Amino acid sequence: MNIKSKIEAQQRVDQINQFQKELQILEKENIVTLEKTQYTNIQNYHKSLITKLISTFDIDSNHHKKQLSLGMKIASFLGALGLSASVFFLFYQFWGVLSTTIQVIILVITPIITLIVAMYLSKKEKTSYFSKIFGLLSFVCFVLNISMLGQIFNITPSPNALLIWSIFALLLAYAINARLLLAFAILSFSAFLSAKIGTWSGMYWIGFGERPEHFLPVAILLFFISFVKHYRYDGFDVIYRVFGMIIFFLPVLILSNWGIISYLNLDKDYIEAMYQMIGFSMSALMIWFGIKKNLSDVVNTGNIFFTIFLYTKFFDWWWDWMPKYIFFFLIGLSALIVLFVFKKLRLSVIENDEKVLS
Repeated sequence: MNIKSKIEAQQRVDQINQFQKELQILEKENIVTLEKTQYTNIQNYHKSLITKLISTFDIDSNHHKKQLSLGMKIASFLGALGLSASVFFLFYQFWGVLSTTIQVIILVITPIITLIVAMYLSKKEKTSYFSKIFGLLSFVCFVLNISMLGQIFNITPSPNALLIWSIFALLLAYAINARLLLAFAILSFSAFLSAKIGTWSGMYWIGFGERPEHFLPVAILLFFISFVKHYRYDGFDVIYRVFGMIIFFLPVLILSNWGIISYLNLDKDYIEAMYQMIGFSMSALMIWFGIKKNLSDVVNTGNIFFTIFLYTKFFDWWWDWMPKYIFFFLIGLSALIVLFVFKKLRLSVIENDEKVLS
């Protein structure tokens, strides 16, 4: 059994379930008939394999268990957000009545305690729902730790705090296999690197968001990191890819409409036209790349941004002078054209698959 991650294990179990359903149909249609011994051997093998995968990776063996697991994920996510918000407002509610010594002790101890609990639970439970809740709590407490200690001791604000938050969230994400913490690590690191690029250009670091081009290097870096193998970490590669694409396309979208905030010393109309071309070409390239590499997350994200760029241009070109019923008719017509193009792409993919099988 060469299965290294929970995602691969779940895919294998789903494949077995689909095989069993298809086998029942084939037997019912008298396409194939297995001998009793063969049928029993297959059933025993699948049963043994599923049992082993469940004990190793704690996956869902059927559709009903998948639905329950989804509900548990949503509940744990909402619980983590609720408890984190509660801790945040609790700090600010009673902070003023505490002495400086008690404040420092609370700030130092709280993230350590929640971190220990998160690590303990990650070792004890297979599902890791509770460990992820305490992991997010630990991260929130750590963020409060750095920011509040800075206020207490009057430390000059620095982008280095963002780097520290990012490192802590990244290490914790890999320690307890938490994609949400990885997302926070990526956002913190993106803000840090963008702020540093801003300071290198002579800008005060807090204003890094005024120049969207600051985010482009980190977006490219994240996208390439996503292709590093993450065998033991479910969905981490998808988080890197999707956030890399979002962090790339959002600045491009902003610059395609407000070229005046670009670093480029060109007429704003040229800048906007250039970034519009980049947006269209790169989103189309991502769709092609995602189809070629069978990466649905890349295809979906590329589709979303291609549509946004397309409809943004429609609005710029036609909204002010065109009757609204014609405008929305053209929107609908363009959607049908896009649908036709994707249908052609789908047919070409199917034809290629058939050639490979033959």
